[in-house]
Amino acid sequence: QVQLVESGGGLVQAGGSLRLSCAASGRTFSIYRMAWFRQAPGNERERVAVITWGGTPTYYADSVKGRFTISRDNAENTVYLQMNGLKPEDTAVYYCAARTGRVTATYENWGQGTQVTVSS
Repeated sequence: QVQLVESGGGLVQAGGSLRLSCAASGRTFSIYRMAWFRQAPGNERERVAVITWGGTPTYYADSVKGRFTISRDNAENTVYLQMNGLKPEDTAVYYCAARTGRVTATYENWGQGTQVTVSS
């Protein structure tokens, strides 16, 4: 009952930047956490960053810490992932996700994914 629409993926050279957007609609009042995940071919799905619905980041993966920033625009119900200093190993499909539960860590709402490709 939460719909997520992603945008902002694309092709960029190493060292460049991209900003991903995730627009949430529906029962957004029930959202507890928003997160970005990514998955590259042959790799496990990786949790990249997590933010409270109120806009406080709570987690960054070690692989992106210092380069990526997650944020939220309350007025637009949109979560962003600013990606700076991109590396070829950042190439993956990036997914926006939302969860409503406070006890479990299951993300039950997912976007369709957006491809990020970083060339060397």
